Amino acid sequence: MRNILVVFIFCFVIKGFSQELNCNLVVNAQQTGNENFPIFKTLEKQLTEFINNTKWTNKTFKNQERIDCSMVINVTSYSGEAFQASIQVQSSRPVYGSSFSTPIYNFNDKDFNFRYLEFQNLIFNPTQFESNLVSVLAFHVYMVLALDADSFSEKGGDAYYKQAQTIVNYSQQGNFKGWKLEDGLQSRFALIDNVLSPTFKEYRSVMYNYHRNGLDVMSDNTKEGKDEIGKSLQQFQTMNSRRPNSFLLRTFFDAKADEIEQIFTDGPNVNIANVKEMLQKVAPMHSSKWQNIKY
Repeated sequence: MRNILVVFIFCFVIKGFSQELNCNLVVNAQQTGNENFPIFKTLEKQLTEFINNTKWTNKTFKNQERIDCSMVINVTSYSGEAFQASIQVQSSRPVYGSSFSTPIYNFNDKDFNFRYLEFQNLIFNPTQFESNLVSVLAFHVYMVLALDADSFSEKGGDAYYKQAQTIVNYSQQGNFKGWKLEDGLQSRFALIDNVLSPTFKEYRSVMYNYHRNGLDVMSDNTKEGKDEIGKSLQQFQTMNSRRPNSFLLRTFFDAKADEIEQIFTDGPNVNIANVKEMLQKVAPMHSSKWQNIKY
């Protein structure tokens, strides 16, 4: 009887608690012309297990607390163990008091070349470079964790950003693109450098206030929530005046433009004339959406 009880408790713990992510990962190899080759299915299966089964933090997550995310790896060519690819990473988090999920992270990483041998071990080392495949995936995992944490508490993602920055630093030795300053303004290096720079300090403030004081309030008081979202977005005016058309602004609105349009075209009207004017200035690429906003 005692042994049965121990087994029951063990199974309850395993079932009741899980790792941090609920990631849907897809490997698309259509551009290679060999998408049905077994190696691509093996890669997809291994990476899915690696992302979802690795313990990325020292926190315990219940199943319902796991962060929903997706990764789509588009392989354009390969030769032997060398793969040329890009990866699209997206994540979302639930909105308090609703069945709605809000997008948090949307990043198209075009510099994702890696080496992979079928069935090779995939091991993440927080302080040491193992492979570009592991480093790129781990970097985006920590960006997902960091932005999610920032949306629930002010600067809640500090530890995860620090780990993402560590990955950037030690991965430079691998001589793969995306890890260095000279790799462009839309690289992994640029992303973490910008997020942690005082030049863009408003970005993390917006992430918190937009979600915690805005979206999460709307189920109880829609008008108050919309007002807070408008106020939070106004902070981007200061950031944009300091560094116009920044990479961080583009990544934010790539994830949020559709949602912002929907928020301010439905429900009770709020006076956001200044917000609409600001949006036209800081995110003109979405001007067709801003034209639909009513106030």
